[in-house]
Amino acid sequence: MRITIFGATGAVGSRTLAEALSRGHDVTAVVRDCVRLAPAHPGIKIRRGDASDVADVTALSAGQDLVISATRPAPGHEDDLVATAGSLLSGVSVTGVRLLLVGGAAGLTVPGTGGLALVETPEFPPSWRPIALACDAQLAACRAAPHADWTYVSPPAFLEPGERTGRYRLGADELLVGADGRSAISLEDFAVALIDEAEHPRHRRRRFTVGY
Repeated sequence: MRITIFGATGAVGSRTLAEALSRGHDVTAVVRDCVRLAPAHPGIKIRRGDASDVADVTALSAGQDLVISATRPAPGHEDDLVATAGSLLSGVSVTGVRLLLVGGAAGLTVPGTGGLALVETPEFPPSWRPIALACDAQLAACRAAPHADWTYVSPPAFLEPGERTGRYRLGADELLVGADGRSAISLEDFAVALIDEAEHPRHRRRRFTVGY
């Protein structure tokens, strides 16, 4: 597959890039600073671009099979997430390329709470609320895009560096909680789930979540 990855140097993006390369995909990594990526990944296509620029998204998705976006705004600029989603959706609507968008977990309902979203629970840190609300608006933008072929991926509550096991569970709109009571997955296995969805799409125009 020909895959374009926006945010390829971030925690999720870098592992998704490595997973895609390990499976033999033709990857174009889109970054704002090409020097940061070039020494670590010889042989891939590296392009300078901005996911918030519709023209960049259109140009960098043309001729590809899939766009993956794993960008995150700087603290204090959470609303940029929604604008970026709009640019991504507009760009892929022009080219007809699938979009796999990494979002947030806070809008998932929590088991055993009567349908409360994670962001509504008493334990949810107030400092995380701006990015949580931005992620909710990001998903709403996807659902309102009539011509884009999108998939929205929500991580579990904790997404941390760890081991690649190749194992995970799939869910829809409810937070996945493991037998140990934690909602978590390693960044490495999250990348596995993303590339599995890339290769075998099962959630077109829908949100899904993953966890152990």
